[in-house]
Amino acid sequence: MTERDRDDTELVAAAKAGESAAMDELLRRHYPRVNAVCRRIAGSNRDGDDAAQEAMIRVVRSIDGFDGRAAFSTWVSRIATNTALDELRKRKRRPQLHVAPTDEEGRSRSEPVDDVAHRRVDGVVDRIAIDEALAALPEEFKAAVVLRDVGDLDYAEIAVALDLPIGTVKSRIARGRRLLIQNLGNRDDPGERLKNKPPTQP
Repeated sequence: MTERDRDDTELVAAAKAGESAAMDELLRRHYPRVNAVCRRIAGSNRDGDDAAQEAMIRVVRSIDGFDGRAAFSTWVSRIATNTALDELRKRKRRPQLHVAPTDEEGRSRSEPVDDVAHRRVDGVVDRIAIDEALAALPEEFKAAVVLRDVGDLDYAEIAVALDLPIGTVKSRIARGRRLLIQNLGNRDDPGERLKNKPPTQP
């Protein structure tokens, strides 16, 4: 039996026993979801990738503390969410350098910004609008929506991942989706769009 034929429970037991191949398979298996969740919460590819790598490191370092009361995927999603939120908070504390565009002689000039274009959602979703709408959500709503619509966790798994009552999870997802719809200026459910659209590169 190869590592890929073993389920998460078997791999976790093997990883705790020191089998590096089992740990590698767990990381390989769960990285796509971790990366998707981190990118959506952090709001950019770069910060999301950094958060995903840090989350994988935390998984390795914390594997002995996994008690099996929740599914391994749920435990990993919780680590991914917390790591991405940490990255988001760190980014907010960083000083931002804004350089005004200049003409050929070095004089400052302004460039028109089409705000409406960022919010328009037609047949093909404007990725910038999705990213901006998601970035505007409060953290608690963002985490719940991303775990549901990007991580594809069910309500019970999200409740475990966020350490919240299931009723609170459902409320946050519903409110978060309503805010997304308002931010997008569109009445359609944005869930499928979140699944299919990666964040834009900063």
